[in-house]
Amino acid sequence: MKIAHYFSETHPQNIALKEKFKPIIEEKTNGKYKVEIYPANELGDEAQFTSGARIGSIQMAITGMGLQTANPKIGAVEWPYLFDSYDQAKRILNGKVGEEISVSFRELGVEPIAWTANGFRVVSSNRAIESKEEFKGLRLRMPNIPIFINTGNAMGVNVQPLALSEVFTALEQGVIDGQENPYVTLKESALYEVQSHVVETNHMFSPNVYLMNKTFFDNLDEKTKDIVLEAAQESANYEWELLQESEEKVKQDLKEEGLEIIVPDEQFIANLRESMEPVYEELYKKYDWAEEFIQLIESQK
Repeated sequence: MKIAHYFSETHPQNIALKEKFKPIIEEKTNGKYKVEIYPANELGDEAQFTSGARIGSIQMAITGMGLQTANPKIGAVEWPYLFDSYDQAKRILNGKVGEEISVSFRELGVEPIAWTANGFRVVSSNRAIESKEEFKGLRLRMPNIPIFINTGNAMGVNVQPLALSEVFTALEQGVIDGQENPYVTLKESALYEVQSHVVETNHMFSPNVYLMNKTFFDNLDEKTKDIVLEAAQESANYEWELLQESEEKVKQDLKEEGLEIIVPDEQFIANLRESMEPVYEELYKKYDWAEEFIQLIESQK
């Protein structure tokens, strides 16, 4: 059973797979299935290994919401300021909302077997940002995905879409001023070496999902399916815990590395939230399912 993801070997995602998913599968199937984990893009980038899970060249991928390019509804759980806490995000993704997104995944040939957390996204930069107005002119790297770009534009930054692998050099050379990612990614990618400040905008929550090739999953006998689902849930629960613990440690480490962490005041966050209203208005116009889906999320809070 080959599993691919883009996180480093020391990231909570990889640790959870090694310490929970792999041993549960191997022990409870009496060695019938051996789990091989390929971290850090060893089997190609996210698009490549996600495609591998869809066509069956690998059995499972841990991905972000990249498949929103094939079905936009998949990306809706990553829209700005949807979730307020890890507990809330976990509960909602493991309920009706996650079930609805699962339908979209299955249509693309993958079975979602567990939701995990990449984290709330924060902005790092080469200068202090203490109000929404101070985002103006900031050259901020964001993923080349429409909802990210639209969110960045609404925040008031000058969005620079770059691959994550290019960000360190771009920061080092002064091509961009900052980037946004969860805290753990900021540490794991060593971006703190070329940044001076972090502002806790928490503007988006980025989930991850365990995607198993649907044909592979469907062909498992019922007992093995139960083992896979149990292993996935154990691993996912562990990852949610590890990530939150890691985040607190990472924040302390970043401070020791000399980064200043800015916690925005209520007005700053209120201004950011308000600036997202046109983003949502456009999404509601574009997708006939969007408003009802967001109402479903709100009703689960």
